[in-house]
Amino acid sequence: MRIEYDPERDLLYISFVEAEVKAAETITITPGVHADFDRDKRLIGIEVIDASEIMGKKIEFKLPELLAV
Repeated sequence: MRIEYDPERDLLYISFVEAEVKAAETITITPGVHADFDRDKRLIGIEVIDASEIMGKKIEFKLPELLAV
């Protein structure tokens, strides 16, 4: 897991995979919070826009259940 923060853009990104894995789909979880999924629908990262505002709030979300492969 890798956590990156860009203070100029106030953007937080939490990555659960290697950098070369690209998102195939992005879902807005709540305004300002987006989840990235790979082509196999596995969660690969979470992006938080305006992180300094949002991180002061409680963020809760459910991810879609995936069928066993």
